[in-house]
Amino acid sequence: MRKHSLIIAAGALSAALALSACAPSAPEKSAASAGAGNDTLTIATTTDVVNYNPLIGNSRSDYWITNLMYPHLMSIADDGKKTAALATKWGYVDEMTGFYEIRTDFTWSDGQPLTSSDVAWTMNAVKNDKPSGTFYGQMAHFASAEAVSDTRIEVKLTEPDSSIIEELGFWGNVVPQHVFEKADSVATFPNDGTDGGWVGAGPYTLTSVQVGQSYTMDRVDSYPLVDGGKPLAAKVVYRVFPDVNTEILALQSGEVDVIANALPPAQVSQLENTDGITVKKVVGLGYAHMTYNMEKPDLAKVEVRKALAHAVDYETIRTVVLQGQADSTGSSALMPVLSDYYDNSLKEYTFDPDMSRDLMKKAGYVEDADGNFNVSFRLIYSLQDSVTSQWAQLVKDSSAKAGITIELQGTERNTYLAMTNAGDYDIYAGNFAIMDDPVTSFVLSYLPGGAINYTHVNDAKLNDLIAKGSVTSDTKAKISIMREAARIVHDEVYDNIMYTQNLNFAHSANWDGFVTKPSELLSIISPVSIANAHKVK
Repeated sequence: MRKHSLIIAAGALSAALALSACAPSAPEKSAASAGAGNDTLTIATTTDVVNYNPLIGNSRSDYWITNLMYPHLMSIADDGKKTAALATKWGYVDEMTGFYEIRTDFTWSDGQPLTSSDVAWTMNAVKNDKPSGTFYGQMAHFASAEAVSDTRIEVKLTEPDSSIIEELGFWGNVVPQHVFEKADSVATFPNDGTDGGWVGAGPYTLTSVQVGQSYTMDRVDSYPLVDGGKPLAAKVVYRVFPDVNTEILALQSGEVDVIANALPPAQVSQLENTDGITVKKVVGLGYAHMTYNMEKPDLAKVEVRKALAHAVDYETIRTVVLQGQADSTGSSALMPVLSDYYDNSLKEYTFDPDMSRDLMKKAGYVEDADGNFNVSFRLIYSLQDSVTSQWAQLVKDSSAKAGITIELQGTERNTYLAMTNAGDYDIYAGNFAIMDDPVTSFVLSYLPGGAINYTHVNDAKLNDLIAKGSVTSDTKAKISIMREAARIVHDEVYDNIMYTQNLNFAHSANWDGFVTKPSELLSIISPVSIANAHKVK
């Protein structure tokens, strides 16, 4: 991914931020109704692991598997608020210094204790070595971290930043210093288990890999975030399937126990009424969107971006493809679930082929004898994403009514990710998994060098608003700033937000104890959920 390198202009944070701290009473747990057993939990996925190094990973399987080994300081609730995990308290000492307090009962799988030194070292290594991915993308204002005691880390900032402590705590995995420091760089360290196996501090440790087939993980002896201190299933096996339909057949036959990715909307009702299968609903904190690559001369014209936005039949997509399981955001990049920030005065782009034609003509394009414009746009998407694959075809069909030619290019997911990172597309179609913090989302999505700035936008006014939002601690003021930023993104079509979707996940009714978490990345396969999963006796 492209790295966020823009240093945002900063102002002073208020005293409220400077002295703030978050101290949940306890990390989230699920009361297990069964003791640790000898069962194997088999989970279906559609992608292989690309990177075993959690500081680099970019596929969903990377995230799901490495999360079971490398802890996060924080987790997240359905409303986007952060909750405790490895960290028990966090906040700010002053406007240039943040802190975390961590638990004392985490141990690496080789027996060494996990301490604040591992946390500080991880953060400093990411800052220095610049691995691609979201963790480094959060570090624009990070200067350094120091372990000031075995349980306390203090973070020095280059500029005041009201979001960075929670965002680093949520998105960044902690890795074992004594393992990763042997590498020349954490940005290139493969962490592929060839040097004595994997060392983690999650509920499970990877022990066997068969590329294209399966990833086997063994239970650790101690995991303090599950009641009783020991994960309930003896093993977790991720099995790779070509697509979600094959996964569903495997679940129905008993070949797997859980499907990691969200169910296609069209399958939800059927599986809800299938004996032996349980469907769990999960709050979505993300959205589906299309971005238009402004490095392409045609798409640098706002009229063209608007024409494309008005050539999409959003309601049909939500009704037909999503089976009514998705909601409009008003074409806003601020999600309705974040109710404090959501601005309902922003309205969804209307589906209006005639308006699209007028906008294309205004931009200088001429219709041929068949009513088509002399330009076409290549839209990329992942073939493993069955929902996007369906609505991409509808986008092509509705755009044709406006005389706009869309060329679809669906590829397997890892090729799609590589093309995305290389900017090899006109239109990117995909999903933003978790919008947990509006400022951070906008930093990553709309600032030059942002890790997911797939539009390649560089708007001075927008940049300034994001900068102000980044250092504003007063909630009311921050909401006003971010709403103004969202309006610019909407009006200039720097991002075309299609919908926000509540998600459904399926597992065998023979298993219970799963803990739901928002988004597809966490869903029912977060570390705490997997550690609590057990067979029904």
